[in-house]
Amino acid sequence: MTFARYSLIAAAILTLGACGKQEAPKEVASQAAAETAKPTTSSGDTVKIAHSAPLTGNNAHFGKDNENGTRMAIDEVNAEGGADIGGKKIKFELVSEDDQADPKTATTVAQRFVDMKVAGIIGHMNSGTTIPASKIYADAGIPQISPSATAVAYTAQGFKSAFRVMSNDAQQGKVLGDFAVKKLAAKKVAIIDDRTAYGQGLADEFEKAAKAAGAEVVKREFTTNQETDFNAILTSIKGAKPDLVFYGGMDAQAAPLKKQAKKLGIAAKIMGGDGTQTPEFIKLAGADSEGMISSSPGQSKESMPGGAEFLAKFKAKFGVEVNLYAPYNYDATKVMIEAMKKAGSTEPAKYLPELQKIEYKGVTGIISFDEKGDIKNGPITVYQVKGGKWEVIEVVAGEAK
Repeated sequence: MTFARYSLIAAAILTLGACGKQEAPKEVASQAAAETAKPTTSSGDTVKIAHSAPLTGNNAHFGKDNENGTRMAIDEVNAEGGADIGGKKIKFELVSEDDQADPKTATTVAQRFVDMKVAGIIGHMNSGTTIPASKIYADAGIPQISPSATAVAYTAQGFKSAFRVMSNDAQQGKVLGDFAVKKLAAKKVAIIDDRTAYGQGLADEFEKAAKAAGAEVVKREFTTNQETDFNAILTSIKGAKPDLVFYGGMDAQAAPLKKQAKKLGIAAKIMGGDGTQTPEFIKLAGADSEGMISSSPGQSKESMPGGAEFLAKFKAKFGVEVNLYAPYNYDATKVMIEAMKKAGSTEPAKYLPELQKIEYKGVTGIISFDEKGDIKNGPITVYQVKGGKWEVIEVVAGEAK
């Protein structure tokens, strides 16, 4: 910001102060906000893109997978000499921070990103961190694309800066509820959730859909996203004799829950959402993972339009298999850079309109957003563990709700 511009703003604020008012006029305030939102460069024509996810704790395997997806996209662009934006070759720097899957930590991280004047945010991973952080990004006018936050509340807030590249829980919950009743013939269901924005939100949507399809909910229990002993809850549920038990939460809890259900002799089928549809779940649950039914937004990794190539490149680069969300992080990052290219600018205020109307052919499929920022026509895939592997049972597509 130039000295002359600082002088104009200061003069305007002093004039208002003399009249007993503390707010700058709208045109001065908006001018200052525009300056704040301009991305900083770290060296030459290098622009910062931020990423945040849990990089420690029991969700760290998800978080690192997400980070690697974003890193891979940025490294590819930089290896090509950068992106052509506004007549310049722009390279990108990844700034990644650990939000610990904690809402309070996420808001601290979000404010740090705003203060850094990053050009955009890829994240957060969990709905419980994405939602509170989104208000900070929206206030700063910085676009945010979550690769994996599925809670309906995220885009329902009405922030024009908030987007996601996978289907939401209203879609996923409906598919799971319908599948449980119509395909698995479950007449009585029990529901457990971990009280997170994701787990409870998905469980609520499952309950709504299961009831609408004709099922009776015989038990509704809750735990935490740190608990691993579910014997008391499962013993209570066993007495209600459900045909199916639904768990809203992540794989670190779903695995011991499945093992303990087997040990208690619970005959009911066990079902979960995308947080449980991971290689880690099978690793943790071992032989007891057999028969687990889970869904995941999007197509299976192998069935994605660019899936086979992406999986091979990812393994070659990082030496590990894709866990779950890395392709969505990759696409989210590429979509953000594509919007910058179309706008001819890395400034959030200038490329945001292009992001809102973009149509991009990504690894995961065609990406375009509705008026809320939800991906259009996002598919949901239902899987079951058979022979120690996740196998596709059904793919359902539908509009975001």
